Amino acid sequence: MKPAFFRPFLTLALLAAVFLSSCKEDEEPSPANKPGPSEEKPFNLNELTDTYGHLAPISLSGRWGPYNLHDPSILKDGEWFYSYSTDVAYGAAPHVGIMVRRSKDLVQWQYVGWALNGLPAMGVQHITSNGATPVKGLWAPYIMKVGSEFRLYYSLAAEVGKTSAIGLLTSNSPLGPWVEKGLAVTSVNIGPGTNAIDPSVVVTPSGQHYMVYGSSWDGLFELQLNPATGLAQNSGDKGVRIARRGRTNNNTNGNLEGPELIYNEQTKMYYLFVSYDWLSTKYNVRVYRSTSPTGPFLDWNGVNVDNQADNVPMILSPYKFMGHGGWQGVSHPAVFQDNGQYYMAHQGRPGVDPAFMVMHVRKMFWTPEGWPVVSPERYANVAQPPVTAADIPGEYEQIVLLQSVVPGFGNEQTDPNFSEAFTTTLTPNGLINGDANNTWTYDAPWLTLRWAGGMFVDKVHVSRERDWENKRESTVVMTGLNGGGVAIWLKKKQ
Repeated sequence: MKPAFFRPFLTLALLAAVFLSSCKEDEEPSPANKPGPSEEKPFNLNELTDTYGHLAPISLSGRWGPYNLHDPSILKDGEWFYSYSTDVAYGAAPHVGIMVRRSKDLVQWQYVGWALNGLPAMGVQHITSNGATPVKGLWAPYIMKVGSEFRLYYSLAAEVGKTSAIGLLTSNSPLGPWVEKGLAVTSVNIGPGTNAIDPSVVVTPSGQHYMVYGSSWDGLFELQLNPATGLAQNSGDKGVRIARRGRTNNNTNGNLEGPELIYNEQTKMYYLFVSYDWLSTKYNVRVYRSTSPTGPFLDWNGVNVDNQADNVPMILSPYKFMGHGGWQGVSHPAVFQDNGQYYMAHQGRPGVDPAFMVMHVRKMFWTPEGWPVVSPERYANVAQPPVTAADIPGEYEQIVLLQSVVPGFGNEQTDPNFSEAFTTTLTPNGLINGDANNTWTYDAPWLTLRWAGGMFVDKVHVSRERDWENKRESTVVMTGLNGGGVAIWLKKKQ
């Protein structure tokens, strides 16, 4: 998330919803260690809506649940998953202090308040001492646990420019109280470098800590942290650039921000998830990988992503299933795992009114080649009886997650550029759309689609998930990559 002047295509409504600049002190709710009121009715998935104007007032924050969610970071501790996110509120000036939610199942979320009551002093001092004014809100936090200490990194930016700070809060409880420990990395508005917001931290098997961060200016940077303090290993270190996008006339080509860096013990590789483009346009997730925590990070084609190109694969972008207005703004991911199952969380903004923002959590799967893909549908804790070959035939809504057709600074699209569903039929005799040149085979949990006599091959992971658009409890869904690293989704119709 960045200052509004770096989002040239946002509508006035979106600006009002996300970047409201004041907060009435007499309306501030309780901090996170004093949970607000909970929903009285039994939880019903069918009652979750894409928009939530009826719950907009700050006085109803105890009922927000998955609503007003932006730039999440998620940690499991004990039986609870905790989500920390940017200070935003639809149709109201949000309280300042990092939003906090919790859930036992990643489906039913309780909104429990704010981690802080105002802006942290150290971050404010850095910005004001450099002649800037801080925004009235904290953005893109990152949560982790080291031993018995919870570490909550915050992003505080100036209203104009790239004078920013990533600071560290600590606590012995995920619900606080939080104490400010110091600034991990800072940026100023003069000279080269990137914007010190959007942190993510990875811990290597040997116990080293690395932070990746950055937004909009000169790519993403990475620096080593002191595991004992959570601050920079070398005081004042800004890090080294590890990813960027092309530049034209010294302007950024599109946008690059919101990284998430993880280590997968099974593949023995580090994965860098990044956010491309702008919130109100084709805001999407790309992923790269490396055998080293410091890179180089390579794309699908084996190219170092610290270059002047747009790199693939793109595994999540604005999409629209049939009979639905679609979802946009689906980036700035949080990637986490529970008992070996990986998930991706992010905001979703409904196409019917993108000023609303809703928590999305998706299951992740790993291809045989070691690339992550995400479910076409949000996670709903659906039962997973085996999908047999007899379950496969039928009509599907298929989505191919295509990139923008007008790339390049100055020619960037000004709308979400939704990837829209079309019908694909898998027949019992192994044909696709009844064409003998297009065939499918199934070796659970992977289904292979061969097009044009095998000239083009898509391999997709098969599972079951809720059909959110049609309020069906379960259907067959598929996700994967084709030979060019393009994401392919399918959802079985009724």
